[in-house]
Amino acid sequence: MALKDKTNITDIAQRTGLSISTVSRVLNGKSRQYRISIKSEKIIEAAAKELNYIPNYFASNLKSSKTNTLGLIVPSLNNPFFATIASKINIELRSHGYTIIIADSNEDIETEIIELNQFVSRNFEGLIIIPCGSQKNHIKQIYDQGLPLILIDRYFEDSDIPYVSTDNFDGAVKATQLLIENGHSSITCIQGVKESIPNQLRVKGFKYAMKEAGILDTINVVGDDFSVQNGFLETKLLLQKKERPSAIFTLSNTIALGCIKALKQENIRVPEDISIITFDDQEFLDFLATPITSIAQPLDDMCKVATKYLLSKLNNQKTDTITQVILKPEIKHRQSIAKIDNHF
Repeated sequence: MALKDKTNITDIAQRTGLSISTVSRVLNGKSRQYRISIKSEKIIEAAAKELNYIPNYFASNLKSSKTNTLGLIVPSLNNPFFATIASKINIELRSHGYTIIIADSNEDIETEIIELNQFVSRNFEGLIIIPCGSQKNHIKQIYDQGLPLILIDRYFEDSDIPYVSTDNFDGAVKATQLLIENGHSSITCIQGVKESIPNQLRVKGFKYAMKEAGILDTINVVGDDFSVQNGFLETKLLLQKKERPSAIFTLSNTIALGCIKALKQENIRVPEDISIITFDDQEFLDFLATPITSIAQPLDDMCKVATKYLLSKLNNQKTDTITQVILKPEIKHRQSIAKIDNHF
């Protein structure tokens, strides 16, 4: 698949009035070798930045060679959810003869941009990305240039970039309704990264279910990261309040682990004292002292849809595949929710 409308060294030469060979030597780090002046070097570098130039072996080598190398960018390999996605995608694409290089953006947009540019410049044939924030221009630019890519889990609602994700709103509504059906009205939601679409939709679903049940005075959303530390600190703060919630809804399994650690330190029993439900499902939730009820995303299906789409693009197959897919989650019932008598 050919790249479209991509800035090349000819564009930079025209912008600067310098020769193509001079531009090429500067961009390849050979200014000193060819005694190119610092002034010319700065002019070329400024033009390259202005034109969003990315050194790209992909474009120059596509006709003559294939690397069979694909890139996967995740927000954090420390998060078991993202590590599981990486493992499933790696196994699936490796079975089709591709090598997968995995990059961890560490929930940092600048790191994500650097990793993306490095992947493109190294002749990677396609990308799967779990974006770390709300900025999309760097991904949109690569997509518009024709490099096959798809987003998984996190995505951008107002964009044509392909994605596969879960119905996060529906999952959060179901989780909150389950707590309410068991008598809980004082429920705190501990959220993750505020900029991510899944988090925003989960918070929206939580608030919607609370309002639908007529619970307006005790809607409480805290936190700002999908991390164990966030779950731990926010739970510690909740336990310092005079009126503690009867239930906590954590928006990721990592947040849940931090929450459970804080409750244990304060000798708070689950579910006798405080009930818990979490978004995302991992096998370890079954093996905790109190197995945790969760909203399970269909990870197998998500990864299969993402890899199938990418492979169809890599093989130039014309299919009627929907490019933006939302799959339904399900509740995994365990023992972390107590039924209480609470008339509200």
